[in-house]
Amino acid sequence: MGAGSRARFVRETPDVRRQALIEATARCLAEKGVAGTSVRAICARAGVSSGLLTHYFDGVDALILATYRDVGAKVSATLDAAVEAAGDDPRDRLRACLQANFTGPILDPDLLATWIAFWSLVKSDPSIAAVHADVYGATRRQMEQLLCAAAPAMSAQQARIAAISLQALVDGLWLELCLDRSAFSPEEAQAMVADAMERSLSPLDGNDDQSSLD
Repeated sequence: MGAGSRARFVRETPDVRRQALIEATARCLAEKGVAGTSVRAICARAGVSSGLLTHYFDGVDALILATYRDVGAKVSATLDAAVEAAGDDPRDRLRACLQANFTGPILDPDLLATWIAFWSLVKSDPSIAAVHADVYGATRRQMEQLLCAAAPAMSAQQARIAAISLQALVDGLWLELCLDRSAFSPEEAQAMVADAMERSLSPLDGNDDQSSLD
């Protein structure tokens, strides 16, 4: 058993070791917050020496930054997979993107705890702020593209405003569900975002408020 374990360790690639440190950092952030996420805590969680962390990353700050990128990429990949699984109908694809936020692995209290740790650094760390802007910007651009595909008559400005509104609704419902599921269910949240989507895609009245944004 011991020899086999050592052999498996030897076969681990640098990417695997880096990923193990990133995943350990995400767990530490979720459980201990930023203040408790130290070299010692991360390495203990990953089961490696502190020297391995400094070999792959320029300290804890760099590792937290890489972890934010990784978590954001995993959420994005989950949404992309839901969109692709929805088929070719543009409305189905948009609905799938919205509703996937209320299924695993995105609907997870531990993920919320990790996000809170990241958010706590946005105002004080320009590098974290830049990653935050990239993550949310990419999500909004995806939503805009899906909206325009579902409603070709929608202008770019209207799609931008609709995307911001829908994402804000998703974020609010997701936050409430992660904190406490007693008020409403994930299925109800999915129904709410689907209803909001349909209202965003309804034919535009030339005299309504949205058209005045053009």
